[in-house]
Amino acid sequence: MTSRNFEILYKEARLSLEPASQSSVVQLRVAPQSAYGRSNSARTSADDEKSYRHKNLATASSIFHRKHHNSPRSFLWRILENGTVLSLRAVDVSKRQHDVDAPLILNLHFPHTINHSCVGFGDPEDTDALCVFVVDQTNQLHSITLHPDQFRRKTATDGGLGDAYRVYSPPGFGFKHPHRLAVVSSDQLIVTMHDGGILKFDKNKTHDANQSPWRETIYNVAGWGQSLRGLVPFQRNPTVRFDKINMELTAAVSTAVATFGPNNTPFLFTICLDHRMRVWDVRTGQILYTGDILNAKQDPQEGLKWTIDPTQNNLIRILESGNGQCLVTTFSPLGNGEFKFWKVKANDQGSIHVADCFPGTQLVPPSPSSVDVWTLADFAVASESDGPELWTLWKNNTSYRVHRLQVQIRNSTLPFNDGWKTVYIENGVPTAETSGPWNATDSTEKWLELIFSPGRFSRATLETALAMYEKALGTYKETTSRVGKNIAESICSVLGSTASLGRNSAGSADYEQFRGTSETQWMRFWRLLLELDKQRGEALSLVYDPVDGMVWTACADLVAAVRQCSDLDRVYHNLQASEKKDEDVASLVSAGLTFVEGFADSTVQLTRAALRAEVYEESSYSDTQRMQQFLDRAGFWPTISDEDIAQVIDILGDNYQRVTLRLYEDLFDLITATSESNSQELREPFTGFGRKVVVRTVQDTVELHWKILLSQLILLVHMEFDFEGEDGSPLSSRLDTGSVYRRLIDALRRLEHLRWMTKTEISIPVTSGASSPSAPSAPKRAQDESRMTTVTALEGLAGHLFGLPENHDEPFLSSITDLVLDLCAPSSTTVLQTWLLQCWLLKHDRPDLALELNPFADQDPFSIYIQGRVFLAYKDYDAASICFRRAAIGLSIVMKHMDKHSAGLLDDTEWNLLNSGLPNYYNHIVNLFDKQMAYSYVMEFARLALQFVQTGAPDSASVKTEILSRLFTAATAISRFEEAHAALLAMQDEALQRSYLRMLVEKMCETGQNRELISLPFSGLQTTVDDILLEKCQVTRDVLNGVPYHQILYAWRISHNDYRGGAAVLLDRLQKLRIAGEGDKLGAEDALDTQVTRQYLLLINALNCVSSKEAWILEDVVSESQDDNEEHEQQQGAAERKQSPAAGRGSDDNNLEAASLGELMKKLGARSNDDGSNAAVDEDDKALLAKMKSFASRPVQEKVPRKLLTLAELRKQYQLELDRIVAIQNNQFAITADDDMMDIA
Repeated sequence: MTSRNFEILYKEARLSLEPASQSSVVQLRVAPQSAYGRSNSARTSADDEKSYRHKNLATASSIFHRKHHNSPRSFLWRILENGTVLSLRAVDVSKRQHDVDAPLILNLHFPHTINHSCVGFGDPEDTDALCVFVVDQTNQLHSITLHPDQFRRKTATDGGLGDAYRVYSPPGFGFKHPHRLAVVSSDQLIVTMHDGGILKFDKNKTHDANQSPWRETIYNVAGWGQSLRGLVPFQRNPTVRFDKINMELTAAVSTAVATFGPNNTPFLFTICLDHRMRVWDVRTGQILYTGDILNAKQDPQEGLKWTIDPTQNNLIRILESGNGQCLVTTFSPLGNGEFKFWKVKANDQGSIHVADCFPGTQLVPPSPSSVDVWTLADFAVASESDGPELWTLWKNNTSYRVHRLQVQIRNSTLPFNDGWKTVYIENGVPTAETSGPWNATDSTEKWLELIFSPGRFSRATLETALAMYEKALGTYKETTSRVGKNIAESICSVLGSTASLGRNSAGSADYEQFRGTSETQWMRFWRLLLELDKQRGEALSLVYDPVDGMVWTACADLVAAVRQCSDLDRVYHNLQASEKKDEDVASLVSAGLTFVEGFADSTVQLTRAALRAEVYEESSYSDTQRMQQFLDRAGFWPTISDEDIAQVIDILGDNYQRVTLRLYEDLFDLITATSESNSQELREPFTGFGRKVVVRTVQDTVELHWKILLSQLILLVHMEFDFEGEDGSPLSSRLDTGSVYRRLIDALRRLEHLRWMTKTEISIPVTSGASSPSAPSAPKRAQDESRMTTVTALEGLAGHLFGLPENHDEPFLSSITDLVLDLCAPSSTTVLQTWLLQCWLLKHDRPDLALELNPFADQDPFSIYIQGRVFLAYKDYDAASICFRRAAIGLSIVMKHMDKHSAGLLDDTEWNLLNSGLPNYYNHIVNLFDKQMAYSYVMEFARLALQFVQTGAPDSASVKTEILSRLFTAATAISRFEEAHAALLAMQDEALQRSYLRMLVEKMCETGQNRELISLPFSGLQTTVDDILLEKCQVTRDVLNGVPYHQILYAWRISHNDYRGGAAVLLDRLQKLRIAGEGDKLGAEDALDTQVTRQYLLLINALNCVSSKEAWILEDVVSESQDDNEEHEQQQGAAERKQSPAAGRGSDDNNLEAASLGELMKKLGARSNDDGSNAAVDEDDKALLAKMKSFASRPVQEKVPRKLLTLAELRKQYQLELDRIVAIQNNQFAITADDDMMDIA
């Protein structure tokens, strides 16, 4: 394509119109079905290109700006799904401080196809509403009134449209065919007809339901009136066949309405098929002016030569200038196309005066290319101080271009001599880097990153491409549904099935063949995506916003905002024709880009890896060493050819003489925001749509700046070390390359941070207005996803920082550029507080993304602390511990005023522990590790906290107790019993100490740490330990299984030289073994070796260790009847507790102390006497009182009798036990009178 060289002064920011969340789309039916409320129809995925176009691409689209209300003010409308759906959404860029955003998309479903040229909108002066007027193919007029709340809250449309929707079948449409609709006001419409006449609709404001909602008035070219006799279509004049209708040459193809003049008279301007402009007085229906739109004289014999195609609908624009006049711009599509400017003025007599602003001067807009066929599809006119500004939209199939011309209205001889400027439109297809052995990651990740770049492809495009790809493979199934599934996983699954890992001739895995096959399949899928996505960018209209000064291009599934180029943008896009003042900077930029243009993909990846090391890591080397290290890591030196060096020398001169420090200063000035933008403090917030415009602009700016500055960094390093011979000298001998290198690294670090934020997507909750309860039948996953919206990290985390000056005078197309330039500048006034972003991500359970932000974090104490929280959430406890230690001093200093902002990550309790001393800080860290159950780190920081607890300080006792408690718990949990013992001894609270002592003893016994338990001193607590073990022995019934408390207590007492105490424990275990019948279980090898006999031996040995006078112990004497009674009482008590839960608070009712019973009886008796001697006592109190008395009346149970058991008696019992075993072994059984065997009768 041979393109004409237009100076590029503008760029566009393309925005995808795909809703970020399905919960933001409201489906409404405007037929009688609207009585049933919202429609539940959902968009289904297409499986071929035709259905994809019908379901997702608009056939008509534009933006309507309201004049009387501004919240919201601008609405994007699109016609979808074969002309049956009118989609509306608010597209305001900014809003007032306290206005509520309007994020909802309303899809109005019509019963019949919409007439694309008969869609209009009105803005009532007395009501904050949007009036929608639509004529469908059945010639019905639909009128809908929408209120701002319906674009903010779903609940506003729960009942459907209701009375806000009216449908009307105009009788006038029965004789005539509507062609264009023009809205004069919300109460007055005009429809141009096929015969050149117009049909005016005036709203009937009466509330009579039986009356017609509109009053019709018909006017025609031949005369005006309401007589139906003038409606008969005689076929005398030449006609043009269009859409099965013969249209008169006086029929209007393009219309515009303007209100001006002394009486604010509305006028209708029409461009007709006969190449004439007609001006109608809307009030009277009178034609006030008729003339050729080029002010040319038409030959009556060449009437068809001057005929305009009926499909043309953008041939006139009106710019109201006040003082009862306006500027009308017309375009003639005939021939090469030509513009004409008209000055129209209304007088008091009801007539108008139309004059050619530039008679005899032609304005033929040049097409973008001299070879291809380009069509001027639309244009807009803006009012500027120097005169009208003309914007044109050119189309060539799905490609388009936007040009701008500043009309010098004061220069009557050369009004169009300023020259056409153009808008840079990104048409380059992004390409994926080739894969090879040098890749650190799999090629699939590379393709996924390219395909799923934010805003690149819509989900519908991805699903359709995948379905078409599966059809080509023969694996597509029509019943397959991917609703709720991850589209990335589906793509990987389908494409991954096309490649298999085989073996080469040597028998080893053929990775090269696998990589090549995989790359081929991904490339095919990529090309299919591009072909589908190309259709989304077909331009449909060009719109100018007179309030914000924005120019918009509405496309089939995109909308593009035009903005002014920054200084660096202008230099980069006009390298071949740069301005005189920018020639040197342009040469430097061109040299850098040319130098790196020939780098192979492997070299580019190595260079980026070397740059990451420079950007992310702190270096202690000198500047020269850093540059040398970068050169060595990048490894691009061997790949540079003599031709590459020669190209750079041709641009920058021998020995790079044109490169100076002043030249680099000029380059840095291009990426630095102006002082005015840096001083802007008061800001007007952006809407959600406006933030997307900013984010998209940031994406484009960051990529461009990154590309230029990286090439400059590589070129600088090359020039520094590119010298030979004695005459050669490094570049640093002439300028401070070290400072330039540092500034480039700082700028690239800022850009790398923004790149991450523009490429990373996060899910955030939708606003309360856009969310609504999901259907009960919807899956939980679908409900959760409907409440979330996916945005870039820049929009979600830093979108609240975007805004404009409250009283800004500059148009938005330059204000947005200034804002983005300031955001991308190294010295930006917009501070991206990484710690706050990380707090938000941690709060929303995304530690993986928070970890990726660590390289951009500051090194102040709180930032380091937040990095520790990130590592902690990521389970990297070592790194977290290091960060917490580094931040300790800074976060322990007492501060009176703290900036308590953490996105909800820290609560008030945690904030109070910071900046209040080292003990509180370390105590806070202990709490954090304790929540993660990282007990070894709990112990580490608990010991640190104890070191700094000052005796006598306020709350020092409670702080120390809490820290000791956590230290003990952590040490016990990981079996660090020595530390737990030390913490236990340091506790001052006796109750807490005894409680933890029991926990420690039980834990050590349960984990088999008996030897360590006995070795611990337990200073002052030995008796308590003995009591705990004794209690455990008493409640133990099965002494062979479970924790061997008897053996532990025996060892404990023996180690403390309490041999008789140890013998008593052995005696208790002996009795329980005999009760369990262990004495009858004879040994396999030695029958006399049983559990009981072994226990006797241990008992005898224990008593042998004391003197003969002390070789005795006491034994409880319990008769068989007493055993039976106790067993019976236990069973009876269990039954009573089962029947009455209140009666079983303790292990037994007899455990109540007599003093407590007496006090309770006195209180109950006193309460009963307070009501009078004859008053009835509550039934519950009576029962409880009776039970108390029964307990009190019981006789005190006598102690169990005990007897003295000497060592000699124990030996005798042992001998008897041996004899019994021998008798059993010899089958010698004694027969007694009580034996059942005596009853042999």
